[in-house]
Order: sequence, then structure tokens, then C-alpha cells
Amino acid sequence: MIGKLNHVAIIVPDLEKATALYRDTLGAKVLPPHALPEHGVTAVFVELGNTRVELLEPLGAESPVRGFLSRNPDGGMHHVCYEVADIKAARDRLRASGARVLGDGEPRIGAHGKPVLFLHPKDFCGTLIELEEV
Repeated sequence: MIGKLNHVAIIVPDLEKATALYRDTLGAKVLPPHALPEHGVTAVFVELGNTRVELLEPLGAESPVRGFLSRNPDGGMHHVCYEVADIKAARDRLRASGARVLGDGEPRIGAHGKPVLFLHPKDFCGTLIELEEV
């Protein structure tokens, strides 16, 4: 059902510093930041050829990732994103197997302009999973 790894998301307290670290220290290709107010984050994608790293900084006082930073002030890995061909079919199959889909279960448009869903980390070895339709 799942395809390739699309990205690994890292929450950071300072997006500008994190961007500079990946660009200047690691020599990675870093795309410009873009605000995603519907998700409460500003994102920067680091292109790695075979996948991406998504650097995320809270956007606004009600950002859902503020709690993560309060528990992890230096930031850290937040989720992994896998590609699926049909997100609603994947959702239905996962629910039938007992997996919990976060939110209302309806796909939302993600950072790449494609439908995404998140799966409860307690159902996946303590890891928050994002599925993205490709």
C-alpha cells in the first residue's frame, strides 16, 4: 500500500538557523520557505535527490506543533511521510485494520498541494505517519 518515503519532518525552533545549517554546513539544496496557515506552520524543504527533509517552524499562537517544541525545545523529528496512490482507499483499509486516522478522517491539502492524512503514532511504533497521495 505505501510507496516511497516522501519526506521526514523536523520541527525547529528557528527556521532561518535550521535552513542555514542544511544549506551552508551540509551543502544541501534548500527551497524557499512557505507559510501554511491552514496547518499552522512555515515549511522549508531540503532536496536530497531520493527524498526530502521538511523543516517546520510554528506559525501563529495556535500552531499544533508548539506543544512539540515545548516538550523538545531544541526541536526534533516530528513525522515521516509515505506516498500512496489512493489516499481514501488507504484510509479505508487502515481503518478496517484498526488504525486510527487523526482529525475527521477527511484528507486535507498538504504542503505539496496534494491530499494528506495523519495516522496516530500509538498505532505505528510511536511514530506519527503522514500519507500523501501522489
